Amino acid sequence: MLRWIRLPRRPLVAAAALAALLAVSHAPASAADQVELRFGVPPVFVMYRADEGARAVNGDFVLPVSVVRGGGGPARNVRVVVDTSGLKGVATASAGTGGNCTGDGPVYTCRYGDLQNGDGEATPAFTLHGVDGVAPGDSGTVTYTATADNAPSVTGTTRMTVGRPTLHAPDETEKVTGAAPGAPRRLTARFANRSRFPADRGVALRVDARDGLRLTSRPGNCWFASDSASAWCRFATKAAPGTAYATASPLTYTPAAGQLAGSLDYSWSSEPQRPEDLPERGTDAPLALERLTGTAARGLAGDTGRVDVETTAQADYTPVTATVRGRVGDTVRVRLGVRVLSTGQMASSEAMGGFRVVPPEGTTVTSIPYVFEGDESDWGCARPRKPGGAFDCRIGTDAFFDDRHQDGTTTIVFHLRIDRQVTGAQGSIRTDNPYDRTPGNDTAVIAVDASPAPLYRRLHLVPVTILAVAVAFGALLYRNRPSRRPRP
Repeated sequence: MLRWIRLPRRPLVAAAALAALLAVSHAPASAADQVELRFGVPPVFVMYRADEGARAVNGDFVLPVSVVRGGGGPARNVRVVVDTSGLKGVATASAGTGGNCTGDGPVYTCRYGDLQNGDGEATPAFTLHGVDGVAPGDSGTVTYTATADNAPSVTGTTRMTVGRPTLHAPDETEKVTGAAPGAPRRLTARFANRSRFPADRGVALRVDARDGLRLTSRPGNCWFASDSASAWCRFATKAAPGTAYATASPLTYTPAAGQLAGSLDYSWSSEPQRPEDLPERGTDAPLALERLTGTAARGLAGDTGRVDVETTAQADYTPVTATVRGRVGDTVRVRLGVRVLSTGQMASSEAMGGFRVVPPEGTTVTSIPYVFEGDESDWGCARPRKPGGAFDCRIGTDAFFDDRHQDGTTTIVFHLRIDRQVTGAQGSIRTDNPYDRTPGNDTAVIAVDASPAPLYRRLHLVPVTILAVAVAFGALLYRNRPSRRPRP
């Protein structure tokens, strides 16, 4: 709302006051109040490998836009126009998968909406497709411009290049058994250059250990994560087309104490660029490569090499059992499960195994209830398809999430109805897991101590048909009884 301002009567004073008022009314906004946009894209992006050609598809390039200064409020209605016409001859582009970019190419428009100060949004503006006939280092340029209703436009570019050849790892998983916890084992990582292009910048190896395995050697041409679970090694070897190599000097890993199993993944690259998350450089002799020939050079057609390691440790399970005790007709509760007798650490919940329960003859499992995150269910174990079959209980499932005890037991309550007395009846429980190497204690008996039903319950057990016949016979006798005449 405008306010009237009384001006002095004297002309010079009035003119000065008016000028001061206009100066205050039209003062420009301070720099802190201006809204400014910024891109967060890399200056160079590798689109695909030269040997992939027209088979290559890459949708990983995203356009992050953020507000780096916005004291005057959010950046409103942010839009980014992307021009991919500079990729002609080295790649083609199609609309990205983010859903907020439109256009048929080579120009796409992406809408980011309103962005707050300090916040950012990213979207895959386009998907790249390779072309045949390219060579490593061929490149083009993508240009993008961001605008907002209340911010100046900002422009950026990225040089999109064709990468050097793909280096292939073994296509089959290597299996290692009998690894002793605490004892180092040697990793032999292999690769092949199956393309027609040389790896003229050398090669790099990335190794990631999981599930309790740790890298324990420290070659001087490798960099490691602080937890020794990952490493990156660089080699000056320029792998020629059609050649294969393997690590010749030790790169070792060690399973942790009590570890049952673990895995190693490794991959090779012809674009050596050290990751920033591996800061610790090794101090031992450098890791070397040796040329492979003959059968050793075969089987190298995969993307990632994998080594599955099984140790000498074990997870010895024994059953936790109980007696089904009650009268005929009762539904009783018995707690069944497993107890772990060793210290072996499972690599994942899928490997934890479980137990199988065969109910005693003359009983019926009516439910195996459990509660997980507030939701109740009647069946914590898989039911048999046919009567008399086994109930399969996997202890890595949600049913056992909150039922693992400090003494190493994992159990669940079975509700069993005693249908009838069967002399000598007994059920069974058998434990299993892939790392239990002591089978002699895997099975136990589920005993039954059944008493006769109480009298009132046995009366209820009289067949309805017999009762119906008795009632009908009694009614017939009543109708045919001799009649008595009254005396005069």
